[in-house]
Amino acid sequence: MDLKLKDRAVLITGAATGFGLEIARTLAEEGANIGLCARTAGDVESAVRELVGMGVKAHGEVVDITDSLALKRWVDNAAAALGGVDGIVINASAGASPITDEGWRRNFEVDMLATWHFVNLALPYLEKSPCGSIVALSSTAALEKFFGPTPFAAMKAALLNYMGNLAHELAPKGIRANTVSPGPIFVEGGAWDKVRQSAPEIYQSVEAAIPLGRMGTAREVATQVALLLSPLSGFTTGANVVIDGCYTQRIQY
Repeated sequence: MDLKLKDRAVLITGAATGFGLEIARTLAEEGANIGLCARTAGDVESAVRELVGMGVKAHGEVVDITDSLALKRWVDNAAAALGGVDGIVINASAGASPITDEGWRRNFEVDMLATWHFVNLALPYLEKSPCGSIVALSSTAALEKFFGPTPFAAMKAALLNYMGNLAHELAPKGIRANTVSPGPIFVEGGAWDKVRQSAPEIYQSVEAAIPLGRMGTAREVATQVALLLSPLSGFTTGANVVIDGCYTQRIQY
């Protein structure tokens, strides 16, 4: 299916490895030009080379997204390099921070405050696009009890509320805002890979509780993100798409 993303410009945070890089690859396969940022120079350079090798434009920078000035430079530079911004993907996360003052602060600054800054910085460009779209990565940890009252789960829940309200605010401008909430997704070198190696009994118990009988893949998440960014999803906004193989127990409606 042609998602009508050819020559569209999409900016993705935390996109040099893992989920973010798979999202970038999936969009590049559809012909989208990619602006990406991450914390490690070597990873950024490698990702940009790979994407350019796929025949699209790519602009990458090393950015600490909690630094709003650095974030603004990247957004403006990427927009200049790619000829505007048609979509943004909020992917970067502090992950499972410890349940301490610093852990709560870190998840708030990365998962929420940086998201707010990113959206505001991208809006002037998205308003000029005929198909402006925002997709944020949340988590099923925001939806149900999962490993206790953690900063990660709380901030991912806050992200759902923010994105839902943002969708209503931006709809009159023709800009859509949606969220994707993955359940247990296996990425080589990622969080669940580390659990598999350090605590195999926990990994196996979670995998066994997934009705589909396996963990998901980064490509399955990336495909849904690409669809939500696509003009083909032009009437979808304010939605939260759960991708979890029916791991969560609530009825989705």
